[in-house]
Amino acid sequence: MRVYPDQLKQHLKTLPDCFLLFGDDPWLIENSKQQILAAAKKQGFEERVQLSQETGFNWGELTQEWQAMSLFASRRIIELTLPQGKPGTDGAAAFQTLLQHPNPDMLLIVQGPKASAEQSNSKWFKSLDAKGIYLPCTTPEGKQFERWLDSRIAHYSLTVHHDAKAMLFTLFEGNLLAAEQAMQMLQLLSPKQNITPEQLNEYFEDQSRFSVFQLCDAILANHQKQAQHMLAQLQAEGTAMPILMWALFKEINLLLTLKLAQHNGEQLNQLWGKHRIWDKRKPLFQAALTRLDLDHIEHMLAFASKLELNLKQKGIEDWVGISHLCILFDPRAHNRLAHIELSD
Repeated sequence: MRVYPDQLKQHLKTLPDCFLLFGDDPWLIENSKQQILAAAKKQGFEERVQLSQETGFNWGELTQEWQAMSLFASRRIIELTLPQGKPGTDGAAAFQTLLQHPNPDMLLIVQGPKASAEQSNSKWFKSLDAKGIYLPCTTPEGKQFERWLDSRIAHYSLTVHHDAKAMLFTLFEGNLLAAEQAMQMLQLLSPKQNITPEQLNEYFEDQSRFSVFQLCDAILANHQKQAQHMLAQLQAEGTAMPILMWALFKEINLLLTLKLAQHNGEQLNQLWGKHRIWDKRKPLFQAALTRLDLDHIEHMLAFASKLELNLKQKGIEDWVGISHLCILFDPRAHNRLAHIELSD
C-alpha cells in the first residue's frame, strides 16, 4: 500500500509485515525510518539486524535471519538496503520465500533509491507492497515543499514572519536536511521571537539544491526569477555543463517539433503520447507554445547550438550565455536581446 511520508504516523498503530522506503531524499528516508523504529519498539521489536546487498551478498542470510529465533525472546527488525534498488533474481526469490512464511515476530524494512516505474511494477515489489507499506521518499517541490516547511515550523513551535518564511523557501527548497537543521537552530536561537528576514540573513547561506529538470520546468513556465536562482545554484554546485546543455537542447528541440506540428494542423492531444510528455508537463509546454513564436524558438536553437559549439571545440563554459538562453524563453526578451551574439 502506497503511503506518503506525511501520512505515515496514521499507519503505525498496527505494523504490517514490511516497509519499503524508496526515494532520493535522505531526510525523508531517515525520518520515516525513525518513526517506524519508535513504533516498533513500543510493540516489542527490540533487536535490529542490518543487511546490505553489496557485492557477494548471500540472500540466504536474509532467509536465515527471518527464520531464526531471537536470542533475547524479543521481536526483531531486519533492515535491508538495496543500493541499486533491484534485488536481482536471487533476491526476488528470497522475498517470495519470506512472504510464503510470514513471521509475526519479524519486521522487514527495505530501503533503496527512487523506485522507477519498471521497478514498482515488478512482481517482487508488488508482492512486498501488498503485504506492507510503500513510502515514496521523493523530495517535495513547490507547494509540497511549502506545506512541508509549514509542518516543520509548527513542529518546532516557531513564529516566522511571512517574508522570513518566503526566504526560508528560497534558501532551502530541495534540501530538507539543511532545512531541518535550520529549524533546530532557530529553535535554539529564537525560541519565542518572531523570526524576521534580517535574522535569517545573519544565520544562513543559500543551501537550496536543484536539478537541471527543475530548471527546465521553470523556464518552460517562464518563471525567470526562479530559473536564474536555480541556474546560479547549479553553477555553484559544479553541475557539468554538457548535462545542462543536453537538457536545454532537448526542451528547445521538442518545442520546435511541437510548434511545427501545430503549424501543420496537428492537435497537441495527439502529440503528447508520441513525444512522451506526461500529464504534469503538458501545461508547461502548452504555456511555452502559446507565448513563443516559431522564429523565437528557432533563434533559441541557433543560440544554444553556438553555446554547444564553443563548449565542445574551445572548452568555453559560458554560464552567462546559458543565463541569456534561459531568458529567451520569455518572448519579450527577444525584442530587447535578439541583437546579442556570442563571440567566436
